[in-house]
Amino acid sequence: MARQARLIVPGALHHVLQRGNNRLIVFHDDEDRLQYLTALREATRLHGVRVHAYVLMDNHVHLLVTPQSEDSLARAMQTLGRRYVAYFNRRHARTGTLWEGRFRTMLAEDGPYFEMLLRYVELQPVRAGLCELAMNYPWSSAAHHLGLRRDALISEHPCYWAMGNTPFERELRHRQGLAEGVPPALLERIRKQVHSGWPLLTPAGARAMAAQTERPLVPRPVGRPRRQPTMSPIKNEA
Repeated sequence: MARQARLIVPGALHHVLQRGNNRLIVFHDDEDRLQYLTALREATRLHGVRVHAYVLMDNHVHLLVTPQSEDSLARAMQTLGRRYVAYFNRRHARTGTLWEGRFRTMLAEDGPYFEMLLRYVELQPVRAGLCELAMNYPWSSAAHHLGLRRDALISEHPCYWAMGNTPFERELRHRQGLAEGVPPALLERIRKQVHSGWPLLTPAGARAMAAQTERPLVPRPVGRPRRQPTMSPIKNEA
């Protein structure tokens, strides 16, 4: 699947993947993770990006965010990258780059996909075999969304509030959602879209967003267009 040029829509939901260069380990211990979360909170607040969910793995990070302007996400990630790399290199006596040159973003239609993307992010440690339950992994937003702790980094998305009328209802629905997981076909689609950069949209959402952004939002078919059959001229019999 062809890789899409980065598309940022202010006020819309985006998934972000930030990965270590050549899959390099970017968190050696809890101190590294705490420093990253501090830098993430400061950078996103400074540049107007709301964080709805996150997970820190050993060599990459997943985020669900809403940027407030077209350049706020890029500015936040640049600030975050500079601050964390300076800390990391100093602490671990190293030099050079730490992250892949380009963080990956995926625009997503929030109504149909918010809950599934929330599960996708917070179930990363479970799929990786690091824990049996998402709530037991300390370096994600899962415990916050299940009511087990308060995470000052998180700004709840309207779709999260719509999951129930009370905190108990929302937490119960999310607990059940994490137990159900993401359907395999959708999980594969999300993975492809995350790595290609193409948006995660319904057909109706794609039409509406294409009109708003004036950009193609689905990849073109691979290969040459099929040739139309030609009709041979009919010969009149004498």
